[in-house]
Amino acid sequence: MDLPEADRSRIGKDIQKVEFGWPLGRPHCAPLGHGLWEVRSNLDGNRIARVIFCMGDGHMILLHGFIKKTQKTPRADIDLALARKREVT
Repeated sequence: MDLPEADRSRIGKDIQKVEFGWPLGRPHCAPLGHGLWEVRSNLDGNRIARVIFCMGDGHMILLHGFIKKTQKTPRADIDLALARKREVT
């Protein structure tokens, strides 16, 4: 899914804030368990974006990004991020 430039910019700035401020907690970043974290971005139109990442050798490894449609992070999104984490770590 393609996002508008304004959304990509907001998400990129939020990722950068977490990357250069690590370790950083809420409201910018939250743990999901199993070594996964999420960057939390609020977009225009009451939309919420999440980018799931892990840390590896002191680097932030982005695993999965999506527009959140429910209160809780869907299990399928966490499982996809975990599968990608196993591939890269």
